[in-house]
Amino acid sequence: MHKHAFTYDDIQLVPSFSKVISRKNISLFTKVSKNYFLCTPFVASCMDTVCENKMAIKMAEAGGVGCVHRFLTIENQCKEIELVIDHIQQKELKKKWLLLSDDWKEDYTIPVMAAVGVNGDFAERAIALANAGANIILIDVAHGHHELVKLSIAKLKSILPKHVDIIAGNIASAQAAKDLESWGADGLRVGVGGGSLCTTRLKTGFGVPNVTCLEEINAVTTLPIMADGGIRTSGDIAKALALGSQTVMLGSLIAGTKESPGQIIEKNNGLFKRYRGAASLETKTVHKQEQRNVEGESTVIPFKGGVKFVLQGLQDGIRSALSYGGANNLKEFKPDYLIVTNAGLTEAKPHLL
Repeated sequence: MHKHAFTYDDIQLVPSFSKVISRKNISLFTKVSKNYFLCTPFVASCMDTVCENKMAIKMAEAGGVGCVHRFLTIENQCKEIELVIDHIQQKELKKKWLLLSDDWKEDYTIPVMAAVGVNGDFAERAIALANAGANIILIDVAHGHHELVKLSIAKLKSILPKHVDIIAGNIASAQAAKDLESWGADGLRVGVGGGSLCTTRLKTGFGVPNVTCLEEINAVTTLPIMADGGIRTSGDIAKALALGSQTVMLGSLIAGTKESPGQIIEKNNGLFKRYRGAASLETKTVHKQEQRNVEGESTVIPFKGGVKFVLQGLQDGIRSALSYGGANNLKEFKPDYLIVTNAGLTEAKPHLL
């Protein structure tokens, strides 16, 4: 099979006739898994420099969800979930979500998400997390179209309470989507090798550019799709949503904020925080894993302040995008797109600067 594949910078969405009077009234209500909903389509990535309890709480306050990473002892990961639960059980947060979206219903449950792997103590970890209050378990592996993922979904479905949904991935093909759906997944995490610190495509040659990947998977599945990797702007998020994603996973965009784990580093040229790929040598070293199959980098990024301001800016951009697409909500957001040349990409950026 030989064909062209496209990513976010290769396309531009085509403006549609719009009756949207106020962008403030545009709903970003969406599904994150079969049985759980969000008021905004944001999921904080399950990376150890992105999401623990502080990030998950702020994501919930913004109408999204944070996925607490798995690079902790079972006890400590459960403590992180318990801290989130202690905060979001408050009636005030449900009231806030009712205000954030007219589509949010009183009887909906606010999602609480945590990651597990597919080896070792993953089943014990998943049960402990569910007991701590997590209602979505994300199977966090680099290659989700795998026998171990099939076995893990079956195992988790047999031992977890019925109210716990399972999101699985990462995947990049239509066949993978069909298989994971048939194996019992409640949501799909889509994207291989597109993360800002991921070296999978360089190391292995494998990966599918994000636009083609999302389009092909959206065509064959009824499950909610979470686009993961390669998202640098609110425009990229808009493109992912236009292609059928219900949510996007945010890593680099919200790393380096006050709520991301890690100390602020003071240098002569400003304040910074560490950010590292889940399969980077640094992550493997810090968490005492075998230092092989390294497929990620680590770096420091400028400190960004509170994540709430980052999320607000992203929401504003997405609401503007829906307005250009003539959509009052994500279900109506189905714009056409065009493939652009390098000249078109240059024109799309502030090219006087």
